Amino acid sequence: MNPTYPSIFFIILIFTLSCTTQNKQNLSSEAARIHSEVITIDTHDDINVGNFTDSINYSQQTKSQVNLPNMNAGGLDVAWFIVYTGQAELTLEGYQKAAENADAKFTAIHQLVNDFAPEQIELARTAEDVRRIWKSGKKVAMIGVENAYPLGEDIENVKRFYDRGARYMSLAHNGHSQLSDSNTGEKDGIYLHNGLSEFGKQVIDQMNYHGIMVDISHPSKEAIRQMAMQSKAPIIASHSSARALCDHSRNLDDEQLQWVKESGGVVQTVAFSSYLNTEKHNAYNAAKDSVLKVVGEKHGIEVLDKYQMRALEFDALQSYIEQRNELLELAAAEMEAVKQTHPPVSVSDFVDHIDYIKEKIGIDHVGISSDFDGGGGIEGWQDASETLNVTKELVKRGYTQEEIEKIWGGNLLRVMEQVEAVAKELQK
Repeated sequence: MNPTYPSIFFIILIFTLSCTTQNKQNLSSEAARIHSEVITIDTHDDINVGNFTDSINYSQQTKSQVNLPNMNAGGLDVAWFIVYTGQAELTLEGYQKAAENADAKFTAIHQLVNDFAPEQIELARTAEDVRRIWKSGKKVAMIGVENAYPLGEDIENVKRFYDRGARYMSLAHNGHSQLSDSNTGEKDGIYLHNGLSEFGKQVIDQMNYHGIMVDISHPSKEAIRQMAMQSKAPIIASHSSARALCDHSRNLDDEQLQWVKESGGVVQTVAFSSYLNTEKHNAYNAAKDSVLKVVGEKHGIEVLDKYQMRALEFDALQSYIEQRNELLELAAAEMEAVKQTHPPVSVSDFVDHIDYIKEKIGIDHVGISSDFDGGGGIEGWQDASETLNVTKELVKRGYTQEEIEKIWGGNLLRVMEQVEAVAKELQK
């Protein structure tokens, strides 16, 4: 007896599902293998000094997106911890407060690697350090400075920051510094220096001399152009994406991407949802916040935005994070429904930017950053424990192990080595 049509259809369906499942398993297995064999570097992870104490620190499962348990779970090898200072007035008092903030963050990072978890993580100061520590099985800490405002007006502070481990530095953040105009000038067309100040140019010369990478994330377009011209070493964007895909002043347009390529540098694509797809980000957040506010009102839990959260003192922030996590559990079903109607920005959107930058300026000039604990995080890569998902998406799109190795860290290490070489030549 010949099989009936329904039974034939059922057999085909089972075969198709079996093949799909097998392909997914093969992809996941291949991604996991590659992920374990390459050095994975995230060039931008903000810190709160409250997570760097004897009682609460990154050796534990803190409420931060990055910590050693999460790095271990996700296979993230290298975290660049950020000495970030918000922009304030260009006065001696402002510089002093900024210097105190920077000092506290430098000290916190050194305490992590020297006192709290020296058996688990070590500070790297060179590209060779990164490779050596990685081979030892430890995690790697590196230090970047976001906003050189704490330098004040003392050029000798460049060397002091270098001696404390800083290996990249941006000259501005949200607001014009004494060194550089910020991208925020696009909003009102008001700039302070028409690019870089003379002191800013001197600082770049000193960064080249000592071996600190020049970071172009946050400064204005004209400032970035002048940085590319002034620097004798390759420049980097520590956490920026492609403006052609998302028209935000924090992203780099095609001309800026070309400047980075011509310098020999690298653009570290950032997993910051509003810089990847602003419309998608806004639609999802509006729908999510609407749901959370309704559920929150029922259970007496207030919903704060990211700016309100940043204004909280450390203990209050920890308490709020607990409440928010409880709220997300209470609203789990509603949140899943929101994702169906308003999909959040995801790892796929993130890798779209990697694809674009690779096609525009080449595989040797693109890398990865998260901006975790500073607003970063996307569906599929919400914290360091989900880092493997980025590699899975790269494998899914046909990237080879050699290409993935470059994107995840090889390109950044190459730039570091070039910056180190320039410094050695200048010091002769």
